[in-house]
Amino acid sequence: MLAGGLGKSLLIAIMVALVLLLLVGFVIGGIGAAIRGESPYVPRPEIHLPPQPVFPASKRDLHLGLSGDMKSNVHDEVVADAGDSHGSSGSEHEVEHHSTPLGINEFAVTNTMLSAWFASLVLIVFFVLGSGRKRLIPGRMQGLVETLFEAIINFSSGVLGADMARKAFPIVATIFFFVLFNAWLALFPFYQFLGFVGEDNKILVHLVRPAGTDLNMPLALALVSFVFVEYWGFKAHGIGYLKKFFAFGSVFKKGLFGGLIDIFVGLLEFISELIRVVSFTFRLFGNMTAGEILVVMITFLAPLVVTNFVYGLELLVGLIQSVIFAGLTLVFLSVAVQHEEH
Repeated sequence: MLAGGLGKSLLIAIMVALVLLLLVGFVIGGIGAAIRGESPYVPRPEIHLPPQPVFPASKRDLHLGLSGDMKSNVHDEVVADAGDSHGSSGSEHEVEHHSTPLGINEFAVTNTMLSAWFASLVLIVFFVLGSGRKRLIPGRMQGLVETLFEAIINFSSGVLGADMARKAFPIVATIFFFVLFNAWLALFPFYQFLGFVGEDNKILVHLVRPAGTDLNMPLALALVSFVFVEYWGFKAHGIGYLKKFFAFGSVFKKGLFGGLIDIFVGLLEFISELIRVVSFTFRLFGNMTAGEILVVMITFLAPLVVTNFVYGLELLVGLIQSVIFAGLTLVFLSVAVQHEEH
């Protein structure tokens, strides 16, 4: 009876503390600051869509406009802006710290690249710990890894069949876990507060940023999925796999009208096959980028408690996106392997 009463009192105290923190978050956040006419507790967020170079330092400074020719160019723009705005110092500060994207012939280690390496390292450590010392009676880590593998194998077998599922397992599992770990690891707080600061102690470049918010990573995964599906399509049907897209022989089998219909349908199939790369890329990129923007904006508007609900939503979104990416790869692979000419 006493323990039950103590637990109830503790629960009420936690709920009251959460409500108070919620109110404090609104007061010190962007919403309350706008009402009070003061500066918010969290600085106004700046969203950088292109990945930002972090190493080497010379590249980082160059694209921040802090060194080299770019600095002189930025200075000219600042002078022009100052003339237009009658010497406003605020515009100078913003222009100097605006990061420009890398050129097509430039190479640097970006914050999204570091994030992808970090996720890959965590993946390797996780599965090495889970499968490095295999035992007949599995421990917790081995049991977790075996459960995850079994779930993916069963999911793949439901789409492809047991034999093909085992052949496709390495690629499908890698895509699933890479997308999932990238999405979930990006929710750790150090993604937001680790970075290179300027003279005003504000972060100019974050050290790591979610890899999914860099268009290059979803595009790379989409190309891997596309090549994987087409490889197995050719392996299953040989050169005859191209009849799915270029059905010119149907003119001799079905006549001119029926043949033209098959040719048109084949061309639509070919376009659809290529469009998959675009849809895969922007589906993942859009969801990950939108989630990143949502977390940053909610943190600015109401720093406490409310952000936790957004984090819960992002955990679900990361899981859904990894399942969708891996699942669609399985479905397209099934269509490519089982395709028959009718």
